[in-house]
Amino acid sequence: MAANVPPPPRPFVVVTGLSGAGKASVLNLLEDLGYETVDNPPLSILESLVEDGTMPLAAGIDTRTRGFDAAEVKRAIHALRGRPGVAATLIFVTAEEPVLLRRYTETRRRHPLAPGGALGTRVADGIAREKAILEPLRDDADLVVDTSDLPLPALRRLIEERFRPEDSPGMSVLLQSFGYPKGLPREADLVFDVRFLRNPHYVPALKPLTGKDSGVADYVAADPDFPAFWQRLTGFLDPLLPRYVAEGKKYLTVAIGCTGGRHRSVLVTERLADHLRSLGWRVDVTHRELSAERDRVAAAPQAATTIGAAARPGGGREAPQRNP
Repeated sequence: MAANVPPPPRPFVVVTGLSGAGKASVLNLLEDLGYETVDNPPLSILESLVEDGTMPLAAGIDTRTRGFDAAEVKRAIHALRGRPGVAATLIFVTAEEPVLLRRYTETRRRHPLAPGGALGTRVADGIAREKAILEPLRDDADLVVDTSDLPLPALRRLIEERFRPEDSPGMSVLLQSFGYPKGLPREADLVFDVRFLRNPHYVPALKPLTGKDSGVADYVAADPDFPAFWQRLTGFLDPLLPRYVAEGKKYLTVAIGCTGGRHRSVLVTERLADHLRSLGWRVDVTHRELSAERDRVAAAPQAATTIGAAARPGGGREAPQRNP
């Protein structure tokens, strides 16, 4: 008779972070993925939430929670991580102070820890106080998400890639290509610079293509230094990933950058994804600059419609009158 196979552990994602940084958005995205979600449950029942049901579970916890205490939340998270049948993850959502101030100014909402007023230095005081209170949770988080310059579509992809329910255990690897002029990906654990490889941007026939196209792939791979680089890259990562797993790491983000984020970094990212998948790793791929370009193209028809409406009589601001 076949041995009974125990069910996979129940995912339990706890979402916390700074007010105004986007915790509610993360919780909503998890709900879209099929998670049961609870916003601001009393801390006294946090651990008992996993006792009923088998669906993936997510809970939002922040300084508005009744009886909030960062040390108690941290204790509960550690208890959940050591609990059989539960796969507990802590997400900390943050944003830079100027971004938080702008968001509160735009919405005119009161910061939960602001002393009295809704805007100005009082909001800044509330942000500083909240940062200090939540610092222990940020240090203990499995994933820190900075939404300062992260549009909602990119946030959705990040949450879907990392938290969509799956039966397969082990560490999840996210490979991301990017362009250096727009900055390093904030969530990257490892960063590799491939700007030393010859650049298809300067070949007219290849410039409009991307690293996903065979012509670009062949051009970059024909660089005399590519074989040695590839051997060293895989030789570095292949033994490193199992060590991360042994240390209990659940998610690893590897970022690969070039000048524009369209050719060399995309090609290396795609090839590395194929290589790691062939070794049995769970791999998700995102191309930051290509995704941003796709989002801009998708938004263009809507923008054109808005502009066209503003240009019609009665739409938008009145056009200046010309002198006869």
